[in-house]
Amino acid sequence: MTSMNQPMGRLAWGLLLLLSLLWGGSFFFVGVAVEGLPPLTIVALRVGLAALALNVILVVRGTRLPRGRRIWTAFIVMGVLNNLIPFSLIVWGQTQIASGLASILNATTPLFTVVVAHVLTSDEKLNGGRLVGTLVGFFGVALMIGPDALSGQEVHVVAQLAVLGAALSYAFGGVFGRRFKTLGTTPLVTATGQVTASSAMLMPMALWVDEPWALPLPSAPVWAAVLGLALFSTALAYILYFRVLAIAGATNLLLVTLLIPVSAILLGSLVLGERLEVSHFGGMAIIAMGLLAIDGRLWAFARARLALR
Repeated sequence: MTSMNQPMGRLAWGLLLLLSLLWGGSFFFVGVAVEGLPPLTIVALRVGLAALALNVILVVRGTRLPRGRRIWTAFIVMGVLNNLIPFSLIVWGQTQIASGLASILNATTPLFTVVVAHVLTSDEKLNGGRLVGTLVGFFGVALMIGPDALSGQEVHVVAQLAVLGAALSYAFGGVFGRRFKTLGTTPLVTATGQVTASSAMLMPMALWVDEPWALPLPSAPVWAAVLGLALFSTALAYILYFRVLAIAGATNLLLVTLLIPVSAILLGSLVLGERLEVSHFGGMAIIAMGLLAIDGRLWAFARARLALR
């Protein structure tokens, strides 16, 4: 397992960039889907269709999901941490805030991961540089939320806190997911098991809470967004996710959340007509500095500059 103290190679960076595009698109797809479907139904369709697609791929490849209590317990826990909790919180949050802002708040995931990994792992410990980076990053979050927390705009503040809660859940998921390498499952099998477990939990919840049979028929753009969300931003994305996790480690993997806002903001602005405030971009810049400090690149750059003097 590559720890957060080691730089990533070209393969890991290439997969990370592709993953950022797929997950950046998820905020756009959700922004379209929430116009015609309730949050829990969107999440259930996302994981359900992704599970169907991935299970079909397994059958075509002549592979089957493993059996046994240990592996399925891991699939269920990963499904809760990586799908059920964060997907639900983000989709609900996007009923109140723009997709670009949601993606920026989601970029705090590595900040939470640094703390979670320090507590729960032996090879991704917090040091002075990463502590400074974490504090700087959380200052960026505070700047983005700003005075709304004190001005009575409770709905938007709660929506932002919901997305931050999703980021924390992703952090736990990233650290927990390290164990799949020792369990001997491939990225495809791990992704399939995770979304299959998530589907088994979310489908009954959506049927009970949303009663989707009573909803108006969604429009074609809404269905297209749900399919894009399921097939590209979930099925394909999680194959890449577990591949990068295996070769780069939890903290390096979740640097992808710094790249996600670029595509999410562009799509939200060009297609959905969303606009973000200056404080949101300022907060993103501060988060970026914090993440570069956590990754070690900021300190390496500073040392190189000092050495040239």
